Amino acid sequence: MPFSFPRSTRSRARLRLAALAALPLIASAVTAGPLVTEARAATSAPALVTTQAQTVDGFAASGAWWVNDLADFSSSVKSQVGDLLFDESGLDLSMYRYNIGGGGTGVTDPTRAPQSLMTSVGTYDWTRDPGGGYFLQSASDHGVPTLIGFVNSAPKDWTSNAQSCGGTLVSGTESAYATYLADITAHWAAGGVNLDYLSPMNEPDSSFSGCGQEGMAVPVSQRAAVIKALGSTLAARSLTSTGIIADETSQTTNFVANTPTWMSDSTAAGYVSALAHHTYDFPGDTALRNVAAVGSTYGKPLWASEICCQKTGTSGWGQQYDPTIDGGLDLANYVYRDFTLANDRSFQWWTALSSVIGCDVGADASCASQVNTSGWNDGLVYYDPDYATDGNRSLYMTKRYYALGQYSKYVRPGAVRYNVSGAPAGVQTMAFYKDGAWSVVATNTNTAASSLILDTNSGTLTPTATHRTSATESLASVTNPTVSGSVLTAALPARSVTTFQLTSAGAPGSGAKTSTSTLIGAQSGKCLEDPAYSTTNGVQVTIYTCNGGTNQNWTLTAAGELRGYGSKCLDASGQGTVNGTVVDLYTCNGGANQKWTVTDGGTVVGQQSGLCLDVTGQATANGSPLELYTCNGGSNQKWTRG
Repeated sequence: MPFSFPRSTRSRARLRLAALAALPLIASAVTAGPLVTEARAATSAPALVTTQAQTVDGFAASGAWWVNDLADFSSSVKSQVGDLLFDESGLDLSMYRYNIGGGGTGVTDPTRAPQSLMTSVGTYDWTRDPGGGYFLQSASDHGVPTLIGFVNSAPKDWTSNAQSCGGTLVSGTESAYATYLADITAHWAAGGVNLDYLSPMNEPDSSFSGCGQEGMAVPVSQRAAVIKALGSTLAARSLTSTGIIADETSQTTNFVANTPTWMSDSTAAGYVSALAHHTYDFPGDTALRNVAAVGSTYGKPLWASEICCQKTGTSGWGQQYDPTIDGGLDLANYVYRDFTLANDRSFQWWTALSSVIGCDVGADASCASQVNTSGWNDGLVYYDPDYATDGNRSLYMTKRYYALGQYSKYVRPGAVRYNVSGAPAGVQTMAFYKDGAWSVVATNTNTAASSLILDTNSGTLTPTATHRTSATESLASVTNPTVSGSVLTAALPARSVTTFQLTSAGAPGSGAKTSTSTLIGAQSGKCLEDPAYSTTNGVQVTIYTCNGGTNQNWTLTAAGELRGYGSKCLDASGQGTVNGTVVDLYTCNGGANQKWTVTDGGTVVGQQSGLCLDVTGQATANGSPLELYTCNGGSNQKWTRG
């Protein structure tokens, strides 16, 4: 996590703790937010589940830095927190990030200075870091499928300034550092706790020179050496069930720029199980698609492994504590965009608990339900930073917690995401299929209620449960949708996240459904058409005044094709993948250049190129031609279905 937060200056002397107080339920206090859109009338055709996308690896949160405080909490409180995070009654997280502390040497905030298990090189005190160990064990005992050990800084023995912040990993120490990580992995494995993955460098693009927390820079040129040392050491120690994720760069721009350098080392690349990135640049659509391209280039799963701290009402970083549905919708938006644009297989929130609540909850518990500008949106659950002096050990819930639960509880590892085309404006819809069942998550970002009609393109549906988080609901069981065959119909309250669980009598695609409509340019108000009713291969498509002609009808198939006349497909000419590629009509042949994703944001994206269907030069005149171009949010790249 690349930033330090202010904390209370009150005394933090440790006192014996009282029993856990009741958990306050937080209701929404504000309605403004960055995702507000106006509802649009539902399209005449239902949204359609189309092509298969990625397989889900899981949902996670981090064990930094709150475990340092909770080490002193009573066993009943710690048990309650474990259930909140790992139990089926709580978030049922399928991944957990265990922070391997570096000792905190030089760190100015003692709560962000975790103990190191290493007392001197090669010597360990396994009783250290009791909070970190407790919650790692709790995750394992609850059966969390994937446990990840991540490092903010190596111990001072291997950093350039002999501190746990502000320095770099000393060149030539990679093997010793790898041995240290393997020692910790072996220790936990001997006790029955398997670290499925190790992340040897967390945000290596920063040295954390302010020393408000642990952190260590690793130059791009050194990252392959770190990965190779760790991979070979794990292999030599027969710890091959532990994979490596890298490199957890803080921003997608750095990830895209830096990854080709260290992944060009084939030995290092061979040791990497997943490519992980953080999103603290709060990237736009194009930047996230660039991340997807990196994963595709190297054939590695992608993980969005850290994010937090958006200020609601803005598009990025800012100091604020917001426990309301606005904060919950921000988190849901991260998940949606990471999965649909970056093609990530895992979403991992920064920190599960936080004490940076920004108000004196010990004196007035009601402030926990109110937005303030002194705290931070870094946690899912909060506790009193002054618990040691005021005796308050209550936990305070946020809508972020419940919004993550809309995914983590019902979209389990191994579920396959399928693309959804044609959802109503402002309704972010994702469909996941596993073992004969669908989990459909629909986030209505509109300020008014919306209707969702979704054809799963599979066998007859049977709804089993529906859960919702809104301003007044928190993972509440609500009325199931209406179903007819493979189609579900549901009303979505304003500013809400709803998860529909349904079984299906058939597999995705078994319905072989198609959806026929016009595609109307948002800028021009004109229809995409095959000019002059031509059926000749290679004719460039254009826009023209909508007139009901059959040359303006396009059928979206389950395979992701946009067909005209039944046998002709919208086609990227010559399988082009560069800006300016002509979009033409060509006999359907199953090629990747004839596959499209019609997003609920209104763009039509080529699945081979990742580029958008674009009216050349932002023209609006009849006969203006279509091409592929980098997705940029322009109105000449936005389409509605008529």
